[in-house]
Formats: sequence, C-alpha cells, structure tokens
Amino acid sequence: MRILISGSTGLIGSALVSALQTDGHEVHRLVRRHADAAGPNVFWDPANGKINSAALEGFGAVVHLAGENIAGGRWTRARMTRIRDSRVDSTRLLAGSLAQLRQPPEVLLSASAIGIYGNRPGEELSEKSTPGEGFLADVCRQWEAAAQEAAGAGIRVVALRFGMVLAGGGGALAKMLPPFRLGLGGPVGSGRQEVSWIAVDDAVAAAVHLLGDSTTSGPVNLVAPRPVTNRRLAKSLGRVLHRPALMPLPALAARIVLGRMADELLLASQRVVPRRLLEAGFQFNHPELDAALRYLLDR
Repeated sequence: MRILISGSTGLIGSALVSALQTDGHEVHRLVRRHADAAGPNVFWDPANGKINSAALEGFGAVVHLAGENIAGGRWTRARMTRIRDSRVDSTRLLAGSLAQLRQPPEVLLSASAIGIYGNRPGEELSEKSTPGEGFLADVCRQWEAAAQEAAGAGIRVVALRFGMVLAGGGGALAKMLPPFRLGLGGPVGSGRQEVSWIAVDDAVAAAVHLLGDSTTSGPVNLVAPRPVTNRRLAKSLGRVLHRPALMPLPALAARIVLGRMADELLLASQRVVPRRLLEAGFQFNHPELDAALRYLLDR
C-alpha cells in the first residue's frame, strides 16, 4: 500500500515508518521544507494553510502524527496556542484536502490522546466515556473534530488516542531515566494517580493493525490493558534499573516548576482501557509494565 505519514521523524512516526517499510509498504512523508519534498515526499506548510494537494492523489492510507511536543517546555500562553494550532489547524488542512481528492485514501489514522478524558480519578475510561475538562481535553476534542471532514467524504477515520508512550530512546521514559539512574527518582505528588501507558512497539503495531482493519473507525485508545499508579510506575522503573525509587516530587514543587502542565500531565489520574483495540483482535506484546520496561531498557 502507498502510505503518507506526517510527523514521520517523531518518536512514534520514525518507528512506524520503519515497521511499514519492513512490511513492504511504500511510505511517503509530509514535509515542511521544499528542499525535502523531492522524490516520494509531499510538501505542506500547515501553519500557513499550504499543501500540495495534487501530490495527495492515489494514497491508500494517510497517518497524521504531527504536532507540537506537549512536554517540550512550560505551558506559557504562546506555547499552549502552538500546541492547539499545530494539531487542530494541521488536521483541518489535511482532512479537508483529502476530502476534495478524486482518489481519496481508504483510511486516515489521525493522532489524538487520552488527555481528552481529563482528570478522572476512580473511573475506568473507555472509548464510550465522555470527554473531560481542561486544556488537553479541549485540544483533543477540537483535534478529533477537525478530522471529520475526511469522514464526511467517505474516508474511514480512526482517532488514535495515545496514552503515555514508553520508549528506550525518547519520550517520557527518557526524561525519567536520569534521576532514576542516580537513585533520585520516585512518585510524583501522592503517587495514587493512575497512568495509562503503552510500549512504543505496541503503539506502532496497533497503528499497523488498524490500517488493515476495515471495520474499525472512530476513537481507539492506544494503551496497555493494565494501567498502573504513578507510585507503581516509579517502583517498577527503580526495580528494573536496580535503584531506589523513594524520592517523591511533591505536587507543589511540580506545579512551581511546570505550572499548569504539572496538573494535566503528571498529576492527572486516567485509568484508560483499550476496549476497542482488544475487540478488533489486537494482541499486545508488552501488556505488563515490568516486562515492558525490561525489554525497552534492554534489561
């Protein structure tokens, strides 16, 4: 299949490109520089509403993963605007352009996040759960809504609601490793907030699975089947690294350092289950946290 991918150099995108090429698919990239738009790549400039629409013809599938890194720095007003616009505007541009094609793709996989559920301690959250409140919930609602123009044109649209993606070479785990390796890691806040995670290999395999599953559309939670508390995550990482994990980061300190981002990324509780992914017949390679961490960290 000819597949077009945005965000192809990110944590998930780079792994997905490799997996698809290994499977024999023809992978093309959406790129922001004219100099990179040679050969199989397609130029776009989502910030200015520009895309080479003619080059979009004939793809069997499109995977849209592009967006400003939500953990790339303190959430100033300007950064929050970039986080929202980089997701909503780019998705609206891409979905709208795909909807106008003579030969539209069969499927659009468009990234989203479990942040759509907000802070929901004590609840089990599936794809049928209502959206929550907060900045990330608002962004995710708009993000998913922006993809619906493609659905209106008959394209199967799947919203990939990613949980915390764990990878040995980047993302949240890479940021946690330095203090934990020094024996300075520990839970954040009370440690009771639930964390819904997924190993990057399973996240990529799930996306590949959904590309080929013509019966699944709408939101799909990309999380492992067994969420853990933040305290359990800290203990597991310490155990795998053979380091103590007894140095808590108080909620107040997290808020002083990170501001609003601390409440929505580190202190929010989300017990999310991958109901639709399991119903679609997907089998996880890394359903258990300790085994996943050992694999990802080559332990």
